[in-house]
Amino acid sequence: MTQSWLIFGGAYGNLEATRALFAAADELNIGADHIICTGDVAAYCADPNAVVGLIRARNIAVVMGNCEESLGLGRDDCGCGFEQGSACLELSQNWHAFNSAQLTQENRTWMAALARRIVVQIGGFTVAVIHGGVGEIAKFIFASSPDETFHQEFGRANCDIIVAGHSGLPFTRSWPHRLWHNAGVIGMPANDATPRTWFSVLTPEPGGLTIDHLELTYDYSDTAKKMIAQRLPAGYAECLNTGLWPSRDVLPEGEKRQTGRPLSYARLHWTPSNHLDTAASAP
Repeated sequence: MTQSWLIFGGAYGNLEATRALFAAADELNIGADHIICTGDVAAYCADPNAVVGLIRARNIAVVMGNCEESLGLGRDDCGCGFEQGSACLELSQNWHAFNSAQLTQENRTWMAALARRIVVQIGGFTVAVIHGGVGEIAKFIFASSPDETFHQEFGRANCDIIVAGHSGLPFTRSWPHRLWHNAGVIGMPANDATPRTWFSVLTPEPGGLTIDHLELTYDYSDTAKKMIAQRLPAGYAECLNTGLWPSRDVLPEGEKRQTGRPLSYARLHWTPSNHLDTAASAP
């Protein structure tokens, strides 16, 4: 029987979204041994320990993100390399300090021990799961990034498919015999003016894969209330409702122009000889 794989990233300490994600996995009949997280399980939201607990209880494979690296090693920032004076830097200092104070030592130790790359076989293809870039954990790679950026990453990876996270926006791109896939994140909306978040399902088919970018809906009201009660940045609590990021400093111009435009994705069928680009699926 063909077994699908569920990919998600960026739980961000959002307990309600994480519960909804696992409920979706159960409905799809995808077991824990076929679920992979692209990292950043704790960040903007108020329940880092509870989210880590859920993920560890299910024994979900998690690749180390920059948040796990920074929190696990006790660093004083999130490791994204935000520019001095940027809104992203100011906001991250708040939520990173909160997570540093909240996380148990046991959960920090778990974070510090995560692998930076997970390699699996899906439908006969070698898939490398990373966070940002192959050699740079916090590298921002978006749908609009130049081909050369992707080719350099594949040159370092020795694989057919790269599954990555970090950028917060779902997309799929391909070239002859190469596929790059980002499932998006479940803990925050995709800057598209809707409260939906995103995950994906990869299903082997003869000679290729079916790729489904799937939306996740859940009751985010309690999430936002807890964030406000913990005095986490109000912009992220508001984002759960408005679907708009409080800062877009990290976005390239192409993605900035998509701000507030609801995302829509059709099912994709990929083989090593065809070309996909879901960046064009956002109206």
